[in-house]
Amino acid sequence: MEFRTIVNIPRPTFELEPCERILFVGSCFADNIGKRFEEEKFRAVVNPFGVMYNPVSVLHTARKIAGTPFDTAVFTLGTNHVYVERATGEIVDNCQKRPQREFEERELTIDECADALREAISLLRTSNPQLRVILTVSPIRYAKYGYHESQLSKAVLLLAADKLTKEANGEVYYFPAYEIVNDELRDYRFYKADMLHPNEQAVAYIWEQLVATCFSATAKQFLKEWRPIKEALAHRPFHPEAASYQEFLKKTKEAARLLKQKYPNLELKE
Repeated sequence: MEFRTIVNIPRPTFELEPCERILFVGSCFADNIGKRFEEEKFRAVVNPFGVMYNPVSVLHTARKIAGTPFDTAVFTLGTNHVYVERATGEIVDNCQKRPQREFEERELTIDECADALREAISLLRTSNPQLRVILTVSPIRYAKYGYHESQLSKAVLLLAADKLTKEANGEVYYFPAYEIVNDELRDYRFYKADMLHPNEQAVAYIWEQLVATCFSATAKQFLKEWRPIKEALAHRPFHPEAASYQEFLKKTKEAARLLKQKYPNLELKE
């Protein structure tokens, strides 16, 4: 299905290159998009310490992984609601099925969200001062708050993201995944059965917009060259011992070898 883009998506001052080292941290929507980057052979690390829904939890991941160099970091923000452990006063990333009475739920302010993200970026830049950052707000709705409260939560995240992008002089870019789903697709046929999570078609469309907006010409060319090899490697024959399939496999491996020569950072399994 083809779509006519009606959301005005500004381009970043930077472009993503083939096989970049990219860190994805955030809500389960970060998992969805990060998985697609992995499939397209970017050297992606996706939520290495689990799903992180709020900006402070994103910061916690940055603290743990600081020192690992990345070219780009993508933070996908889900909510400004956090859980504070009563005994320590610390914001936790996961309540680990402990009793609710041990925690207090509260909401981060715009400044608290922006401060947490700013610190996360600063930590990651200790290993690569040229790190580029993409911020997104997850289009996933949180029914437990009620739809109005969910929208208020998203509004805080949007304002925090806007604050960071305006002060970063082009080094932090906001990609409007939330707006694409709500303002362009805006139809429940683009949601899963729970009517809360975007379905595969919506995620695929957001991927297309990311490619069109953020990828360099070289990265787009790489995707075209990688696609037939990816499809060939995924093929599962009925008769793998057949001479015709062995010849097909030989040609596929040779094409992969040549692609590896052209893009040295391409990582392929033997």
